[in-house]
Amino acid sequence: MSVPHPIISVTGSSGAGTTSVKKTFEQIFRREGITAAYIEGDAFHTYDRAAMKRVMAEKAAAGDVHFSHFGIEANRLADL
Repeated sequence: MSVPHPIISVTGSSGAGTTSVKKTFEQIFRREGITAAYIEGDAFHTYDRAAMKRVMAEKAAAGDVHFSHFGIEANRLADL
């Protein structure tokens, strides 16, 4: 991470409060006069909710207990 251009990443499951944390950062940055760029990670998921549910069931049936919303396969990290 560079000092002049730090990156802050907030992650969590739906309903965990990530939006509230983002809003808190927005207020801090506004107060401090910091211009920040925000990227919503939800736009970079590989699957929509229905497809994710289906793929998770398929992976579990195949014995893959590690597949999740937070894994590489479920996100378009290169695009992000």
